[in-house]
Amino acid sequence: MTTFSFLDDYSEGAHPDILSVLTESNTIQQAPYGEDSYSAEATTRIKARLGDGFDGAIHYVASGTLANIVSISSCLRPHEAVIAVNSGHIVVREAGAIEATGHKLIVVPAVDGKLTPANIEAALASNAHFPHMAKPRLIYLSNATETGTVYTLEELRKISALAKQRGLILFLDGARLGAALASSKSDATLADIASLVDIFWIGGTKVGALLGEAIVVCNPALAEDFAFHVKQRGGMLAKGRLLGIQFQELFGVKNLFFENAKHANVMAAKLASGIVSSGYGLEAETATNQVFPILPDSVISALQQHFAFYVWRKADNEHSAIRLVTSWATQEHAVDAFLARLAQL
Repeated sequence: MTTFSFLDDYSEGAHPDILSVLTESNTIQQAPYGEDSYSAEATTRIKARLGDGFDGAIHYVASGTLANIVSISSCLRPHEAVIAVNSGHIVVREAGAIEATGHKLIVVPAVDGKLTPANIEAALASNAHFPHMAKPRLIYLSNATETGTVYTLEELRKISALAKQRGLILFLDGARLGAALASSKSDATLADIASLVDIFWIGGTKVGALLGEAIVVCNPALAEDFAFHVKQRGGMLAKGRLLGIQFQELFGVKNLFFENAKHANVMAAKLASGIVSSGYGLEAETATNQVFPILPDSVISALQQHFAFYVWRKADNEHSAIRLVTSWATQEHAVDAFLARLAQL
């Protein structure tokens, strides 16, 4: 029987402070459909982080897949397509949700999990036989990436400049944006993100919320009528207050959004350091709260008797890469226990 799960960063329910505000506000009546005072205050607090020039809108939805579906489908006409890396979350982990909205995914190789201007240009060049090919229109980024790497500010600036030059919409999936911005490898801020992309979302589910994501529509042209897209896709909750009050707390005086992410990153860094010290390699540099060790299959089997995690891919006939994910709630003794067990094998 496993004693601790490193499967993901949402195995626990929610940060105690969030549970507390949900309980304390439980019988206070509020307007429905996101028109409550908690959502309004959450929006004010988030906008304060987005820079003085922010002129967009913020909407709250329950899940990351829904945030991607609503955001991407709202931007595109039926013949328009999305450029994404082959390891991108919408490509490999969302059951074809974007394709189900009628939009083709143009997939390119990842470089350290990331899109590059060169790969974007290549995708544009090889998908230009109009009207016989779907028209590339939206660039999909995720930060952190599916392999836990992060975009530097300079990388984001170059992609943003290319998007503007080529008339493309730039979208950023922020499921683990907290972990990315809290990373020692990142020099970008929320205000930087808002100034460089057309639309992005701030993940709450993976940073201590019970559930919920905040879609930030930076481009005023895309913000118009965005609420209709949220409603049509089933994202407008009658009890929208439940989402608003969580983001109000995440961006409150304790700065939980960043503090929770920092803790998860610190625990992942300790895991990665201990694994390397035990003589094993990593498939990718640990920049956020995901660690990808390459271990002998026999060691993996032994570890699975005590810990839950995903076997990510086969490395060769005798080795596989696994994924270990830490969270706001990961306690240091769990990391120590994993490393101690690994050292015994």
